[in-house]
Amino acid sequence: MRRDFLRRAGALALSPLLGRVAFGASDDPDRVVVLDSADASVTLIDQTTRRPLRTFPVGKEPHHLMPTPDGHSLIVADAVGGNLLFLDPASGALQGVRNDIEDPYQIGFSPDTRWFVANCLRLNRVDLYAYGGGRTLRLVRRMPLDAVPSHMAFSSDSQIVFISLQQTGEVAAIHLPTQTLLWTMKVGDTPAGVWLTPGDAVLLVALTGSNAVVALDWRQRRIVTRMVTGDAAHNFRSLADGRHVLVTNRISDSISILDMQALRKVGDITGLRPGPDDMELSADRRWLWTTFRFDRAVGVIDMRSLRLVDVIGVGKSPHGIYFRDRAPFYDNLPPISPASARQPLPA
Repeated sequence: MRRDFLRRAGALALSPLLGRVAFGASDDPDRVVVLDSADASVTLIDQTTRRPLRTFPVGKEPHHLMPTPDGHSLIVADAVGGNLLFLDPASGALQGVRNDIEDPYQIGFSPDTRWFVANCLRLNRVDLYAYGGGRTLRLVRRMPLDAVPSHMAFSSDSQIVFISLQQTGEVAAIHLPTQTLLWTMKVGDTPAGVWLTPGDAVLLVALTGSNAVVALDWRQRRIVTRMVTGDAAHNFRSLADGRHVLVTNRISDSISILDMQALRKVGDITGLRPGPDDMELSADRRWLWTTFRFDRAVGVIDMRSLRLVDVIGVGKSPHGIYFRDRAPFYDNLPPISPASARQPLPA
């Protein structure tokens, strides 16, 4: 039963660089990329017409995706296949494969782009890689973590990555420069999405095994407050206004709106299809796209009326979603600059 629950409540957190990179010119700037995890495929959708364009096979079980820092490739993490696939972000054409990345369930770049982190959910460990640009990844350390590491969030100074541990109900903090575990802390049932508020003030943790998000003073290692959202609170997405963040509730079939300053819920988006999971927000902040893990569909929400206005059929268990014409993704990260990558990488 635990394995089945974790399968249904599996996590998604996109890279902290999503929304911060600039892709080059393309003939298809409005293409939406959706990962159909259980079908091992990618569905491409026209963002303007909201019509599926085509579906093609990719890997064995892709869950998460993110662009490389230079924006030349879109990385698809194939957890079961044990590889990273690099796709052309406009056409979806395969550019290359890294076959030596074990169980990359969740992936992320540190804000200074010096570290690439892979959460190995089935293997109960976190792998730390030095990133050298393009497809250059050098394994630095494998860190066992009990158990079921899923989501991640980076501090704005690239010193710490926070990892949710679904099975043990904890959050772990890893110090990247020394590749050491700083601490673990109990936070609640089946923590999934983790989110740092502006200024790294508070770490929000979505409890998929419960109905709430907890706000954690991660410096003092204490829970500040608990915000009741909906059943199976799961994953976050910024509203790109510096104050509000969304969280999907996968069993309540709703999305809650949280005030990151007041640390309280201020609204709900209801009437959704089963299993809302990952989200993307259009650049004008008018349209919110979300995958429905239990409905073979993607939904489009009008953020003026807070109503679901369109449903697009895709493959089985749609998880990750990505498009370039998006509002900024994260609230706590500084702009990326060459000066941020001067510290030598570990030998």
